[in-house]
Amino acid sequence: MAGTLLSLGHGYSARALARLLLPQGWEVIGTTRSSEKADALRAEGVTALVTGEDDIASALDRATHLLASAAPGEGGDPFLATHHDAIAETKLDWVGYLSTTGVYGDHGGAWVDETAPLTPATKRGQMRVEAEAAWQALDLPLHIFRLAGIYGPGRGPFAKVRNGTARRIIKEGQIFSRIHVEDIAQVLAASIANPRPGAIYNVCDNDPVPPEDVIGHAAELLGLPVPPAVLFEDAEMTPMARSFYAESKRVRNDLIREELGVNLLYPSYRDGLAALLAAEN
Repeated sequence: MAGTLLSLGHGYSARALARLLLPQGWEVIGTTRSSEKADALRAEGVTALVTGEDDIASALDRATHLLASAAPGEGGDPFLATHHDAIAETKLDWVGYLSTTGVYGDHGGAWVDETAPLTPATKRGQMRVEAEAAWQALDLPLHIFRLAGIYGPGRGPFAKVRNGTARRIIKEGQIFSRIHVEDIAQVLAASIANPRPGAIYNVCDNDPVPPEDVIGHAAELLGLPVPPAVLFEDAEMTPMARSFYAESKRVRNDLIREELGVNLLYPSYRDGLAALLAAEN
């Protein structure tokens, strides 16, 4: 049955979910930080609210479902910081919080599932752990989704490979998990259809691999030379980019497949990259 989803921080993943829900008769209310982005959301059929300008409290009163996907800052989750009591008092059928597999920290390439200890290796990961706990402290039908590295339309490696800026950065033992944005959307939709308050789900594909494999495969699909290999120690990288290499793990996704019955559209980066390139063409 369709409802009203209030999406706090209506970004890339939430927009993919809206594309599934809107044709089913849902109302989707999304917050964003600029009027330009609000106009773009309205063009997609979303009722857009500008944070700090529009009335989010009245939207909370209308919502049956709530998705929070704004990144936390030094002050914690930005919406709990400004609307804690209103959110806590809202009667909702389902609440989703988009977190990250970064909460697990570094496991030396070993497998982790949802029961693994939370030992983040970065400040960003620690803030996510704290934000998860803040949402869990509320008496809400909360579901936490720990997302792997997100890719999809507009967020693939092809542009960098084409323009010659892509590099295969080599760090021995480095393994990443990733997930196509359309698979994030179908996991969220499956949870909305089959809620289990208190649930935590890893959202990733079946094929964790070294990051250089993805870049190399993208080049092969384009028929271009494989970008040069650069040792991690020698690579010029931003602090943010370098921080991703502080953690290496393989993330299990058994729960989304077995409990939610999700059949991934893109079970491997190979499937996802091929689809992205086909869509471009």
